[in-house]
Amino acid sequence: MRSRTLAFISVLLAALTLAFAGCAQNSSRGEVPLVTEDFMVPSPDAGVQIHVRNKRPADLARMAPGNIILFVHGATTPPEAGFDLKLDGQSWMEWMAQQGNDVWFVSVRGYGRSSRPKEMDEPALNNPPVVRLPTALRDVDTAVDFIRARRGVGKISLLGHSWGTTIMAAYTAQNNAKVHRLALYAPQWLRSQGRSPTDAGGQLGAYRIVTEDGVRKRRGAGLPPGKLEDLMPARWFDAYMEAALASDPWSKTQNPRAFRAPNGVVLDGREFQNIGKPIYDPGLIRVPTLLILAEQDADTPLYMAQTLFPLLVNAPSKRMVVIGDGTHTILTEKNRMQLYREVELHFEEGRN
Repeated sequence: MRSRTLAFISVLLAALTLAFAGCAQNSSRGEVPLVTEDFMVPSPDAGVQIHVRNKRPADLARMAPGNIILFVHGATTPPEAGFDLKLDGQSWMEWMAQQGNDVWFVSVRGYGRSSRPKEMDEPALNNPPVVRLPTALRDVDTAVDFIRARRGVGKISLLGHSWGTTIMAAYTAQNNAKVHRLALYAPQWLRSQGRSPTDAGGQLGAYRIVTEDGVRKRRGAGLPPGKLEDLMPARWFDAYMEAALASDPWSKTQNPRAFRAPNGVVLDGREFQNIGKPIYDPGLIRVPTLLILAEQDADTPLYMAQTLFPLLVNAPSKRMVVIGDGTHTILTEKNRMQLYREVELHFEEGRN
């Protein structure tokens, strides 16, 4: 009996030793300094520069398709105010980099530091909507080819948020040979319940003007009183707005301050998703794919992902994850770590 007890204690101590070693390893990994680089990459379209940012561990020795990841933003918010927004000292990009990834974002033209179409310097109604899906696909391809050449690889992994899921899914459908794995966070698909929250109705100009009041109302849509503040503390919301406003120099001339977002995505919605017409073919996607969203997402509701998921008939593996107590912008909310970990798991499974 005594020998059995001693054997049990030995096994328990060994297990605890491994557990503490694992914790120590994760802790030390989180202390690794990161390298940040920004690039302005020339587009094949004359005069257009595409902004990409890279974050990676300073000691990252091996870069391969499984740990090279490119993020693209949604219809309104530039990546500086989402993927690389520091909340309590760390952004999503930085967290992903601390897991041993070579992480990038790209700003489609009209967003962030990338070139803005000349139409965005004129009154909005002087021109039709700018930056539609084919334009966004060219900008992503510019970034993908730049990263592939810089890292000496044939493929990289992709992640899109909201409109970015349409961009990255459509891009993959056309360029499977360049894509290792795909993650679609808050996936767009055919809309059966009214128009998109980005579409205010009426005549569409080249761009729309985004105000703090408008953002607050959109983020709180469908939530009970006080819930938005519970999910996203006021200091986080203020940090988001400051980053979004700072991304557009035009905002400094406005009172109250505001930033611009191209309307091409809104017109795409009217001519495709809102009338039940697919803008790309999910059956052409031939890489492992993750769909992930939050339970209270009012912008891209659960039924969209549920409809899209079975259409991924040629993805060699696929997974759909729903996170409770979060909205379309869970990446900047209290339960964001669930999103981070599920996405990291998806990409980790593809590492050689």
